[in-house]
Amino acid sequence: MTHLLPALQSPAGPAASREAVRFGGVSLTYGRLAGASATLAARIADAGRVAVWATPTPETVLAVVAALRAGVPAVPLNPRTGERELAHILADSEPTAVLAGPDDVLPPALEKLRRVTVDARTETEAPKGHGAGDADPESPALIVYTSGTTGPPKGAVLPRRAIAASLDALEDAWGWTGDDVLVHALPLFHVHGLILGVLGPLRRGGSVRHLGKFSAQGAARELGSGGTMLFGVPTMYHRLAEVLDEPAGSAERDVLARALTGARLLVSGSAALPVHDHERIAAATGRRVIERYGMTETLMNTGIRADGAPRPGTVGPPLAGVELRLTEEDGTVLDTAGAIGEIQVRGPNLFTGYLNRPDATAAAHTADGWFRTGDIGTVDADGYVTIVGRSATDLIKSGGYKIGAGEIENVLLTHPGVREAAVTGEEDPDLGERVVAWVVAADPGAPPLAEELADHVADQLAPHKRPRTVRYLDALPRNDLGKIMKRSLHAG
Repeated sequence: MTHLLPALQSPAGPAASREAVRFGGVSLTYGRLAGASATLAARIADAGRVAVWATPTPETVLAVVAALRAGVPAVPLNPRTGERELAHILADSEPTAVLAGPDDVLPPALEKLRRVTVDARTETEAPKGHGAGDADPESPALIVYTSGTTGPPKGAVLPRRAIAASLDALEDAWGWTGDDVLVHALPLFHVHGLILGVLGPLRRGGSVRHLGKFSAQGAARELGSGGTMLFGVPTMYHRLAEVLDEPAGSAERDVLARALTGARLLVSGSAALPVHDHERIAAATGRRVIERYGMTETLMNTGIRADGAPRPGTVGPPLAGVELRLTEEDGTVLDTAGAIGEIQVRGPNLFTGYLNRPDATAAAHTADGWFRTGDIGTVDADGYVTIVGRSATDLIKSGGYKIGAGEIENVLLTHPGVREAAVTGEEDPDLGERVVAWVVAADPGAPPLAEELADHVADQLAPHKRPRTVRYLDALPRNDLGKIMKRSLHAG
């Protein structure tokens, strides 16, 4: 038996009056969360699997915690998922019930399921003898669906063992304790916002304050009133950097700078944070944003330690218990510092497999048990990992060179005429692939010339990394976590 959330096992214990979760004006103490989740767990104990309509509300937290305590696998659903994708997820995961808030309007695809209404505002009492509800470490806790960029979304089965291993490795890396108060505004249907951002604080006996919708003002308010940690994605930190760029003396800028300076830890994930934004935040606050690297199937793989060197542009060394290696396309293991190869990992943080997809599960692993991440990266002499990008979209093979899109993007973002940038490869009869830059100009009426941007890159990197083509956009396509959807660039 393993207790994922030990602070909820003693609802009358010393932590009962401590705030566990806050969403705006709704706050749940550990005692109230323990009682409400035990009651809800009793209602769904006979469900084989449950769907959770994962809105950014306390009802989602209560639903997931109840499912964990009942030993029932939960399938978080993105409320913005389209009809076709939602139908696929429901047919694949076959939940018997859907947990949703009292005011949630559910799509027709969910009408055939038993609806279990979850209301965090209703006081409930825990049934006697119920509520311990944790199961075998290998039993499924969550089934989280991938983004489906290469086909229909696949359900990654995450056992309790993987969740506990990742959260405990982050406790070690970040000095995470029950005294920490985490602030974030991440979606609750994915690993970053739900497992790290909610189950992480609850496993430690700490608190989480969810902003509902991200804003610099909201982050400053919560960090300035007791928050110790901020989790975000690059889009969020970019917005913070924009506010910090305002002149000193600006009320909003100064309040935000003080709040960020007072935070113990600023963490970015889900995509690379541009070095330009790292530097702008550090210049205004004296604090460095640290990055970590993970994915749905592996949870967390690497992370900058709280007591380590920040090194902007890297995601730190492997976390405790995680093994990491780089390989060539033919499987040859690379052991030279700075070599570029596919990142492969193994350890207790890995998923069990893809639901109903033994073929995909087998294809994602090597014969000796390593998971193929599909990410391309380098490892320096100290073990720090730098992510180049996805093998399908961010590794460009041009004129016999392997080029990482990320380093070119970082250089483009240092040009004063560039607001946003993405780099991809495009088929070229001479080079194999040519470097293509997609740029959102700081001044749409006067975008920088393509030749100027190409020279800017060549001056700072190498001539073969210069963009051969520059295309201008009003905005870059991004998903719910702020990741740039590079396949959409070429599709458009």
